[in-house]
Amino acid sequence: MDASRTRVPYRLCAPLLVCCLVLLGGCTGGSGSAARTEDTASARAAPTTTGDDLQSEYQRVVKDVLPSVVQIRTGNALGSGVVYDGKGHIVTNAHVIGRDRTFEVTTANSEQPLTARLVSSYPEQDLAVIRLDKVPRGLKAAAFGDSAKVEVGQIVLAMGSPLGLASSVTQGIVSATGRTVSEGGDGGTGATIANMVQTSAAINPGNSGGALVNLGSQVIGIPTLAATDPELGGGAAPGIGFAIPASLVKTVADQIIRTGHVTESGRAALEISARTVVNDSYQPAGVAVVDVKSGGAADRAGLRAGDIITGLGDTRITTVTSLAEALAGDKPGQRTTVTFLRDGHRKTVDVTLGEQ
Repeated sequence: MDASRTRVPYRLCAPLLVCCLVLLGGCTGGSGSAARTEDTASARAAPTTTGDDLQSEYQRVVKDVLPSVVQIRTGNALGSGVVYDGKGHIVTNAHVIGRDRTFEVTTANSEQPLTARLVSSYPEQDLAVIRLDKVPRGLKAAAFGDSAKVEVGQIVLAMGSPLGLASSVTQGIVSATGRTVSEGGDGGTGATIANMVQTSAAINPGNSGGALVNLGSQVIGIPTLAATDPELGGGAAPGIGFAIPASLVKTVADQIIRTGHVTESGRAALEISARTVVNDSYQPAGVAVVDVKSGGAADRAGLRAGDIITGLGDTRITTVTSLAEALAGDKPGQRTTVTFLRDGHRKTVDVTLGEQ
């Protein structure tokens, strides 16, 4: 389905992360001016020690992960990627590579750009895998974490090439998890992606496809897009960035590397083609079924071309994007209901969801 922008628009690229560091200091009991002087000195010393410890953690993570983050140059664009294995496979965003099939890749250990070729792109989840033609000595694969263990408040580091500045590192926190976000079609793939990691990220062009990393030196997401604020003329909304979760990245990348394409998407679908329709006030009012896949989920439920879908389960449907977002939270084989209009009459049917 053709998904347009959500109510909150987004801009593609990846994040320059910002975080507020809270330093904790303690004091000891005592009396007299000497004790007060000692208390003051202790209070001043404690934050310095805490700050030094955290700084060491940052430096350790950068040393561990940055060699696994690469810069990718296409015919007319620049982005980032993450080394997935020792065989030269690199995972990145589908919108970074576009329609190109060959690329120049600069790794942490290469003085000159290396050549790489497309293995496969999966725009439906805005992911792609490319492979180096020649694997340089010392190429280091990143470690990917478990998305289920990502928690709000975790400190994260973003690594990539914002604005062409290779090997840049910035910091932030996980602001939320489980977000469903739809990309715009202007420069993006139009994908609707579930369970994204939200960060306190300032998104900059060139960071897309890079690494969002926890303090355990694990990649927990691939930074992909940021919210934009219409009141700022479409500029980035400060502190709202999104990364594709690591578990989804591994699922897609493993299938591409093993078979050359995605064999099981895990994405629920009605198996229709559709378009948004508007009411007499030119406001979105539902999703018109244009075509139904023979034997697919909608066909088995009795839906047909011309029906106007207005609800999926308990979710009101007004646009193709809202339908895609509702489906993003479901799984193939799951049962739900579809509410629709046919010849002006409201109907509801049970449906077992198919796979996209």
